[in-house]
Amino acid sequence: MAQYTRESAVIAGKTLTIETGRMAKQAGGAVVVTLGETMVISTVCASNEAKEGQDFFPLTVEYREKFNAAGKIPGGFFKREGKAREKEVLTCRLIDRPLRPLFPEGYLNEVQIINSVISYDNVNDPDILAIIGSAAALDISDIPFEGPVGAVRVGKVNGEIIINPTREELANSDVNVVIAGTEAAVTMIEGEAYELTEEQMLEVILAGHSAVKEIAAFIKTIKSKAGKKKREVKLIVVNNELKGQVKALAEAGIINGMKELDKLKRQEAIELVKKTAKEKLLAEFGEDAFAAKLRDIKMVLEEIEMNALRDKITKEHIRPDGRKFDEIRAIECEISVLPRTHGSALFTRGQTQALVVATLGSAQDAQSLDDLEGEARKSYTLQYNFPPFSVGEVKRMGGPGRREVGHGALAERALKAVIPDEDIFPYTIQVVSDILESNGSSSMASVCGATLALMDAGVPIKKPVAGIAMGLIEQDGKFAILTDIQGAEDHFGDMDFKVAGTKDGITAIQMDIKIKGVTPQLMKDALEQARKARLFILEEKILKLIAAPKTEMSKYAPKMTVININKEKIKDLIGPGGKNIKKIVEETGAKIDIEQDGSVKVFAANAEVLKMVEERIMGYAGFPEVGKLYMGEVIKIMAFGAFIEVMPGTEGLCHISEISEQRVNKVEDVMKEGDKFWVKVKGIDERTGKISLSKKEADREMGAK
Repeated sequence: MAQYTRESAVIAGKTLTIETGRMAKQAGGAVVVTLGETMVISTVCASNEAKEGQDFFPLTVEYREKFNAAGKIPGGFFKREGKAREKEVLTCRLIDRPLRPLFPEGYLNEVQIINSVISYDNVNDPDILAIIGSAAALDISDIPFEGPVGAVRVGKVNGEIIINPTREELANSDVNVVIAGTEAAVTMIEGEAYELTEEQMLEVILAGHSAVKEIAAFIKTIKSKAGKKKREVKLIVVNNELKGQVKALAEAGIINGMKELDKLKRQEAIELVKKTAKEKLLAEFGEDAFAAKLRDIKMVLEEIEMNALRDKITKEHIRPDGRKFDEIRAIECEISVLPRTHGSALFTRGQTQALVVATLGSAQDAQSLDDLEGEARKSYTLQYNFPPFSVGEVKRMGGPGRREVGHGALAERALKAVIPDEDIFPYTIQVVSDILESNGSSSMASVCGATLALMDAGVPIKKPVAGIAMGLIEQDGKFAILTDIQGAEDHFGDMDFKVAGTKDGITAIQMDIKIKGVTPQLMKDALEQARKARLFILEEKILKLIAAPKTEMSKYAPKMTVININKEKIKDLIGPGGKNIKKIVEETGAKIDIEQDGSVKVFAANAEVLKMVEERIMGYAGFPEVGKLYMGEVIKIMAFGAFIEVMPGTEGLCHISEISEQRVNKVEDVMKEGDKFWVKVKGIDERTGKISLSKKEADREMGAK
C-alpha cells in the first residue's frame, strides 16, 4: 500500500488540496487536486526504456471532463463520453507546453500523462488543477523531471487582479490568462484580454507568477513526504568520436547553406549536405553499423543546424533571411479575392500566406456547445486549417489536429474583444483561415487576415486587430529578441511569444519557451517590440487597404431585419404545432428566430424575400392600424353587423350601417360567413382594444383607385 498523504495550502485566499496514495496507486505517479468541490485526478506513467532507434521524446497528454463529474449524462445515442471536445484539446496543450521543456535532454522514454475531472462544482475551472496535478504527479514519481511547476489563471475585475477567479468573476473580467512556471521563471502564458496595455499585461503576468511560485513550493512539500526516488535512466548521448566524424563531413556545408535567404532553397541546400554526409558514413560504416548509428547521426546533424542558426543570429547578428532583429517581412494584403463569399482576404507575410473567409448566418447557424457548464451557443468562431502543401509536404489529410485547434483558438480570442454585440449585429459569424504557405507565424497571419475579411464582409468590428510572433535566441549568454519569427527561428529558438491586439492594447497572448524561463525585463522588451510591430501592420498595411468596415454587405450575404411583435401574438405567429411559421419558412426559404420578448429576427436571401416574409409575419402577428385597408373574412353574422377577421386571430365589427352606401335591412342579404372583401379600420378602442371596421369606406377607396 502506498503511503496516503494529503496536504493543503491557501493560495490567494483559496484552499488548494493535493492528495496521493489513495487512488490509482499502480501509476508511476498519481495525485488528486481539489479546489472548492472541483477535483481532478492526474496520473503519469513512463516506459522503462526508449524504443530502438527513436530520436524524439514521445510525451502524450490527455485531459477528459467526465460529464458525471457535474451530475450530467452525456448526449448522443450511446450516452458515452465521445472524442475530445475543443476545450479538452486546448487544455491538453496547456498541460504539455510548460512541462515538456523540463524533461532531461536525451530522455526519450515514452511518457503518458492522463487527467480526468472527477468532480465539478460549476465554480472553479478544472483545467488549472490538471496542470498542477500533472506537474505534481511527475514530481512525486520516479520519472526524471526538473520540476516543480505551478499554474494559475489570472483575471482582473474593476482594476483588481484576481488569482484563479470563479466562473462568475471571469465573466466580468478584463483579462483571462493562464500562467505556468517554476519558482525561477514563467514558462508558459496563454490567454485573452480586452485591450490591456503592455504595462498592465506585464503586471498580470508578474502577479500570476507570484502565485505560481507559492504552488511550486507547495508541491515541493508533497514531494518531500510522498515522492519516490528518481529512477536511473540512460540518457541518449552521442559519443564524441561519432559527433566529430559527422561534424567534419557536414558542419561547413550546413553553415554555408544557412546563407541562402529563401526558405526552400536553404532547406534544399542543407538537406543535400545531410544526405551526402549520410552516404559517406554508410560507405565507411557498412549497412549494419550505419543503421545502428543512424539515430545518433540524425541528432548530430540537427544539433549542427541548430547551432549554426543560433550562432549566426547571436554572434553575427544575421537572421536566416537577412532581416534585422526588429524587422518585419514584406507584407501584401488583398480583400474581396473570392467573388461569392461574404468577405475574404489574402494576407501574405514573407513566405507565410493565409486565405481567410468570413461567412454570415442566422442565430440557427450558431455553434451548440454541451460541456460541464451546460448547454450554450457560440455565435462567433474562427477555424484554422494547415494543409500539408503549405510546407511542400505530402501527408494524410484528416480532421483538425491539436495544433490546428490551438492556433484557431488563439486567433479566435484575438478578435473576440472587437466582435460587435449581437444586439448591434445579430448575425452568426464564422471565420475560416486556410494556410496556403507557411514559414512561421501562421496563426498571427490568420489574425490579420481575419480582420481584413471581417471588414470586407461589412462586420462592424470595434477596431482592427493585428498579430505578431516574437522569438528569443540565447547562446553563450547572449540574447536576441526577434520580431516576426519564421519557421527555423521558431524550431531552433528558445521562445515563441505571440501577441495580438488593437492600437490601444493586447487582446490575445501566448508564450512558450524551451529554456528554464525568461526574466521580467526580457518579457517587457519583447512586449514593447511586439507593440511597435503591431502598430506598423495596423497603420501601414491594414488601414491603408481598408480604413473601416464596408457599409454595404455582399449581395450574397443573407439580409436581416428585426420585427417587434406583441408577445401575446407569438403563439399566433407560430401557429398550432408550428404550422404558421413552418409554412413561411418552407415557402420563402428564410430563417426566422423568435425571442420571448417578441423580437423576430428574419434572415433571407435578398431584400424582396425579406419584405415578403415581413408581410407574412405581420399578417399573423401584427395589429391593425387605423385608416388602413385589410382583406377580411366574415366569421360571424349578427343582427347588428358582421365580425370580420382582418388578421389571423384578430377580428373587428363591421356595423350594419358601415356595410354599404345603400341601406341594408339584413346583413345576410349582402354577405355570408366565409366571404372575403376589403375593409377599412375606422377606429380602435384604447380601453378595450375593440376594432370597428367599414366596408363601404373601403369600397369607396378601392373604387377611387
